[in-house]
Amino acid sequence: MRAMADRTLTGVALMLGFVVTAPLIDVASKLAAQTLPVGEVTAARFLVQGALMLPLAVAHGLLLPWGLWGPVGLRALFLVLSTYAFVSAIDVMPLADALAIVFVMPFVLLILGRLVFGDTVGPRRIVACAVGFIGSLLVIQPSFATFGPVALWPLGTALSFAAYMLVTRGLSKRMHPIPMQYHTSVLAFAICLPALWWADGTGLPELDPVWPEKLAWLWLFGVGLASAVAHMLMTVALRFAPSATLAPLNYLEIVTASTLGFLVFGDFPDALTWIGIAVIVGSGLYVIHRERAASVARRAASRGPAAASRVAG
Repeated sequence: MRAMADRTLTGVALMLGFVVTAPLIDVASKLAAQTLPVGEVTAARFLVQGALMLPLAVAHGLLLPWGLWGPVGLRALFLVLSTYAFVSAIDVMPLADALAIVFVMPFVLLILGRLVFGDTVGPRRIVACAVGFIGSLLVIQPSFATFGPVALWPLGTALSFAAYMLVTRGLSKRMHPIPMQYHTSVLAFAICLPALWWADGTGLPELDPVWPEKLAWLWLFGVGLASAVAHMLMTVALRFAPSATLAPLNYLEIVTASTLGFLVFGDFPDALTWIGIAVIVGSGLYVIHRERAASVARRAASRGPAAASRVAG
């Protein structure tokens, strides 16, 4: 029992490391996007992340079985779309505002899980999803008034990342997370290259590559480094503690993002945005609670009526 508790605490500590590190991806991306196209920042993330993951991937074997190329490629595509949409958003929006909108992702994932995998979704979780979307509108409305349609980009991130998570769910039992992360980074960079090559010289501000100067090199490297560290922390954390225990900690990322956004860029959410954030977080935590309760009930039912009755009590 003590060993299990120690493993859970280790998982929580690693997840807290993720919560602190993940917003650094956004800070470095926002700094890089001030002088570089969003597409270039997106591609650089995967190039650096793949290079940093290479030694670990070699230790686990670099060969990707033929049957996994399709799913890993699809995972990479969704991650490219998610990253591009979010970098486009934070290029002009405060970090906390954009991240708050992205946090409707658990609700999208719940609905997609019902449609794709046939997961059971009770009425209380559906209501929680509806409330969460209302919370997102509280954040989107003033952001839309200030920044225009770019305020909708985080919704694209939420949709793409939810699809990314569904593909990951299907792959998690077929390959180790380290080669999965490495091959996803490589394929994501390969997906970005044709778009950058096509846009070279076109003058498109979002895609036409620009040679980085001075600190831009540091910001690009920081995007990939923070991505590699953050995703490894989360991956290892899930090996020590169940996702139901770690999922609520994700919402602390908004606190870190708000702090960094204020310290680095001078941005701070207004009162209406904070209300929307509170609604999204509260609804998300309730969905996580219901998911955990449903999981416990399923395990109890598999052990027999007596165990199920004890859980119900």
